[in-house]
Amino acid sequence: MKDDSLVEGYLAWRMNVVEDALKMIDESLLWRKEYTVNDLSESCIPKWMFETGAVFLHGYDKEGNKLFWFKVKLHLKDAKTFQDKKKYVAFWLESYAKREPGMPLTVVFDMSESGISNIDMEFVKYIISCFKVYYPKFLSKMIMYEMPWIMNAAWKIVKTWLGPEAISKLKFVSKSEIQGFIDPEYLPPHMGGTDSFKYTYPPLPDDDFQSPVCENGPIVSEDESECKDAEMDCKESLESSFNSEVATKPRKVNFSEDSLKPDDLDKGDGCGRLKGVRRPVTTFKGTLLHISPAEELSFGSKDTEKKCLIILSNVTKHQVAFKVRTTAPEKYRVKPSNSSCEPGTSMDIVVSLHGGFQASPQDRFLVMAAEMEQSSGAALTELAQFWKEVPKAKVMEHRLRCLVLESPKPNSILSPGSESTLASGTNGHQDLHTTLVRVMAINSRLEQKLDMCLWIQKLLMTLVSFLMVFSFSTMYLMWTSYS
Repeated sequence: MKDDSLVEGYLAWRMNVVEDALKMIDESLLWRKEYTVNDLSESCIPKWMFETGAVFLHGYDKEGNKLFWFKVKLHLKDAKTFQDKKKYVAFWLESYAKREPGMPLTVVFDMSESGISNIDMEFVKYIISCFKVYYPKFLSKMIMYEMPWIMNAAWKIVKTWLGPEAISKLKFVSKSEIQGFIDPEYLPPHMGGTDSFKYTYPPLPDDDFQSPVCENGPIVSEDESECKDAEMDCKESLESSFNSEVATKPRKVNFSEDSLKPDDLDKGDGCGRLKGVRRPVTTFKGTLLHISPAEELSFGSKDTEKKCLIILSNVTKHQVAFKVRTTAPEKYRVKPSNSSCEPGTSMDIVVSLHGGFQASPQDRFLVMAAEMEQSSGAALTELAQFWKEVPKAKVMEHRLRCLVLESPKPNSILSPGSESTLASGTNGHQDLHTTLVRVMAINSRLEQKLDMCLWIQKLLMTLVSFLMVFSFSTMYLMWTSYS
């Protein structure tokens, strides 16, 4: 296994007991081989399964975790299709794990209008095994919505399959309670939400990425005139201070960690648009572009936290077209959002909040890139035509999520050493939680051993009683025969 984080996940899930973690890894690898998980694609799954809409990914919970929906009323127990259903669930989990590595899922079992005919305990056990064994630390919560009372006995059995940590992730909710976990915008109307999403296939449902409010294309906001004035001021300033050819020349990079110096962000590039923007420290190394940051853009409530920098570095020998899309186009301004990058150069993209909007953990960005032919132009009209014609198989995609920085409490006065105290307190809390879960696991094992000992004791007592009865009977028979 080449992924250290995955191994760490197994160790953490098994309370750092190496033998237990190795057993889980072995079982997981056998499962992946049996179902050819690494090579699963849409073509491996019967089309009718996708068309039912019984399982799909859509929306986010309040913590920014993707929602994995199971429409229980659409599921019917059928031994003939059970193996295909297993592959179907594995396909969804594996595709998400590759697309959003390290990000947990919130599973929602929508049990509205379901009954006894929809109960398939073997299938439920398989789903639990997926999160318990095959994708450790992948489960954020498991929400059971409007579970019929007739299923209570079945779910008591399910609880015995879950470990102590997994049981704490199980949430039974009603229509009045589910909004404590999921905002109305991602809930269907029958759950009291406002989400108008209707599952259809094909294609597979995905985040609704749209072109953001941008400064190098059509501006769809009330700030249009303001942006144009700002661009004119920038142009005049650049013409008076620098040669325009030098100002627009792409910046050569050597792709080292220090290729962008902190001081460069405060220089007059783009009329000061990079001033105060935080420099990303992580990098995703794609086939066409290296993208910094690797996973998330951090936004906060302070003025200095309302801008983020994305650095795209072309690692190919050809010109690469790119565009940036977002699930919240009304919130963000991106400059540039649609352009191209010459070979061996990098491009700075500034993403900023505007209009008083606040970032949300549910917000996502999609960076799309594709190689261009030498004859292709870089004008917006030519780029638009290029994106219409380029095959999807040649497009590199990388997703970035939003991290919302917590603002300090207004009434808290921190002493010089208070930050370390808070950090140690947080770590202590985490250590205490880990220790508590470990103790619960040990306690569960001891209870099992105690039950086994009691069972053996009862068996021995029964045998002793039988032997005593047999002995007394034999002695009585011998005594009567002599007399």
